[in-house]
Amino acid sequence: MPAEITTPTTAVLGLGAMGLPMADRLAGAFPVQAFDVFEERRALAVRGGATPAATPADAVRGADVVVIAVRDQEQLESCLFGGGAVEHGAAESLRDGAVVVVTSTVGVDAVQDVAARLAAQGVSLVDAPVSGGAVRAGTGDLLIMAGADEAALDAARPVLSRLGSTLHIVGPRVGDGQIMKTVNQLLCGIHTAAAAESLALARALGIDLDRAVDVLGQGAAASFMLADRGPRMAQQYEVTDDGTGGPELRSRLDIIRKDMNIVVSLAKKAGVATSVAAAADQLYQLAISQGLAAEDDSALVTLLSPRTTG
Repeated sequence: MPAEITTPTTAVLGLGAMGLPMADRLAGAFPVQAFDVFEERRALAVRGGATPAATPADAVRGADVVVIAVRDQEQLESCLFGGGAVEHGAAESLRDGAVVVVTSTVGVDAVQDVAARLAAQGVSLVDAPVSGGAVRAGTGDLLIMAGADEAALDAARPVLSRLGSTLHIVGPRVGDGQIMKTVNQLLCGIHTAAAAESLALARALGIDLDRAVDVLGQGAAASFMLADRGPRMAQQYEVTDDGTGGPELRSRLDIIRKDMNIVVSLAKKAGVATSVAAAADQLYQLAISQGLAAEDDSALVTLLSPRTTG
C-alpha cells in the first residue's frame, strides 16, 4: 500500500505544453526526473531543475510518484508499456508501491485499463486530469479533478498540492476524474467554438476584435475560454506572408477535437443528447480537414472568417 512521502522523488513523462511547466513547478520542491521523446524538450526541463532521462524506464527508476502528461491514449500506453517512438516503457522500472498520476484527458476506458495492468505489479494509479492551461500549470494554480482510492491519493497528495490550487476528489474510482474532465471539456469546447463564431461575426461587421473581447469579457457573455482564446483569435488576423505575427502555439486544435470526440462518445454511451457539443465537434473536425490540426485552437476563428495576409 502506498504511503505519503513528504518530499517524493518524482518523474514527469511528457514535456509538452502542459508537462514542461508542471515539471518546472515540481522541480522547485522535489527531485524530478523528466522524459520526453524530443531531446530539446528534455533540455528545457533541465533549465527548470529536472534531471533528464533517455527513456520512461530510466525516468521512473526509484520514483515515488510518476506524473504523466501526454496527448492521448496511444501516447499513455506507449509511455508506460513501450511502443512507437518509446523503446523502454515506464512499467519496466516502476517500483512496487509507486503511484502513477495521469493528468491527461484519455477517457474512462483507457485509464481504467491502464490502472488494472499497473495494479498487477503493485503500482497504484490516480486519475487526475487537470484544467487551467500552461500558464497556471507553471504557477501551481491548476484545477485537478481526481478519482482514486484514499491510499493512492494520500501518496500523491504532495505532488497534487504542488500542481493545483484547487483539488476536487470527484470519487473513489479510477475513471471518476476522467468523467468530470469530460464534462468540463464539453463546456470548454463549446465555449471556444462560440467565442470563434462571435468574434468572426464582430470582425465581419467591422468591430475591432480587441475591443470586442474587452467588452464581452465584462458582461454576461464572459467565459474563461473567451478571455483566454479571444486575444489569440484577434491575433490570428495579424499573420503575414512569412507566417509571423500570429499567436504563440499554446493549445493545439487537434487536442480539443480529441477531447470533444471523447465527450460525444461518452454522452452516446450514457444516452444523453449533446447536440451543441456534437456541432462544435464537427466544427473542429472541419478545421482539421482544412489543415489546421497543428495550429493553436484559436485558429478556429479563421475557418469562419478567413484571415488575409499582407
